[in-house]
Amino acid sequence: MASASDLGSTDDYEALMSMTDVELLKRAWRQEKAAPEILQFESRLIKRVREQIQLMEETVEEFTESGFDPLTVSLYQMDLDRTQFLLRSYLRIRLQKIEKYMFHIFATAEILTRLSKEEKWFIERCCVDLQTHLEKSVLSQLPYTYQSIFQQSVINDETDMVAKPQLDTFIVCKTKYYLGHIQLEDNADGEPDGSGSQKPLEEPFEMEPNVLYFVRYKAVKKFVEEGKIDLY
Repeated sequence: MASASDLGSTDDYEALMSMTDVELLKRAWRQEKAAPEILQFESRLIKRVREQIQLMEETVEEFTESGFDPLTVSLYQMDLDRTQFLLRSYLRIRLQKIEKYMFHIFATAEILTRLSKEEKWFIERCCVDLQTHLEKSVLSQLPYTYQSIFQQSVINDETDMVAKPQLDTFIVCKTKYYLGHIQLEDNADGEPDGSGSQKPLEEPFEMEPNVLYFVRYKAVKKFVEEGKIDLY
């Protein structure tokens, strides 16, 4: 059964209380798969799912040894296989994001807190090993100004050699609640338009319940983190 800490808010809690842990895992898997950045690791949910997998494995083994109805055993085995697939896929997607954006994640404290203990250990080892390898095999042979693995040149302050998730990516999403005052576009950098004047802000956007929307991820990022928006 879901706990309040697994959900985005108290409003979500009552709506999802009836969902099983497998359904919650499927939702977390879908969110992780669709989001361009790595999301918060569902530690308590994953712990419960692993315990349920162990219990189902013991049940299938017991039924098989006791000569239980083969059809019943196969149904239990199907549920077990489905749960294992979801768990492995969820962890694999997160691992792929960590490998792709490892230096960006490792250097960003807020994102680093989203990882599990095992993921933090993995990313630390990867960053250290990869940096050591690059420095010994390639960077040490280059002029000093080009020996950084984070910048094309030490003269440049921007970490332009570090891969970062594209938060401008368009995603398909839906919400069960009315959400208003969503700013789809902004002009935080103060960039002028073609006439030389500052670009005006777009009108706030509204999302109606149970309607699919195709929007930029960064516009709904906070709602995804709060559990108010489902990604597809």
